[in-house]
This record gives sequence, structure tokens and C-alpha cells, in this order.
Amino acid sequence: MTAPKLEIPEAIVAALGDWVQRTAEEAVAGPRETLARTEEELQAARAGMAERDEEIEQLMAELRNARSIATDALVGKAKDQLAIEGKDAQLADLRAQIERNVAAAAALSDARLAAEMELVGAVTARDNYAAEIKELRARLAGRHG
Repeated sequence: MTAPKLEIPEAIVAALGDWVQRTAEEAVAGPRETLARTEEELQAARAGMAERDEEIEQLMAELRNARSIATDALVGKAKDQLAIEGKDAQLADLRAQIERNVAAAAALSDARLAAEMELVGAVTARDNYAAEIKELRARLAGRHG
């Protein structure tokens, strides 16, 4: 004996299909929102990094210019002072100026390093967001697949 074949009415099949579709859409709505927010945050982080890159480049150009001006000024002043007389007091003054300029250059270098470290942090955050987006996309694809 074979069991009688059950036939499901078309209206029930259509209603079940609609229910499955709605349930699937509701299930992925949260991850889609999270993915959209994360992508927006990533874009904002990228824009901020571009601004930081521009600031760093501008600061580096200003630093090079300041170093050049300081060097020219020091050389000019040294020539003037040595041309007048090579006294110990003048050499001591010149040495102090050079030490101050070296200290100022070191401070600028420290500021640049700090800015670069912030940039590294921003890049790390961007990479973390990118990994999170990739994971969310994979999970989303897994739910669709």
C-alpha cells in the first residue's frame, strides 16, 4: 500500500513563500543596518585620515622650510659674529642658539611622531572596520546562501 499523495493548495504555498520571504528580510535587517553604519563610519575615518595626511604633509613642508630658514639665519649670524671678533662669549651665545634650535627641531620631530602615531591608530581602526564589514558581509551572504 502506498500512502496517498498530499497536495498543498497553491494559496497556502504562496502564503508560506511570502512568510518565508518576510522572515528572511526581517532576519537580515539588523545586520544590514549595522553594515551600513559601519560603512559610513569607515568612510568618515577615511576622510579624517585624508585630512590628517594633508596636515602632516603641510607640517612637514613647514618644518623643512623652518629648518632651512633657521640654518640660513644661524650661518648668517655665525658669519657676522665671527667676522666682528671670534670671542668666547660670541661662540657660547652661538652654541646656546644652536642648542635651542636643536631642541626646537626635536620638539617638532616629536610632534610629527605623535601625529604619525595617531595616523597609525586611525589606520588600525580603519582596518578593524574593514574586517568587521567583511565579516558582516560574509555572514549576510551565508544567510542568503
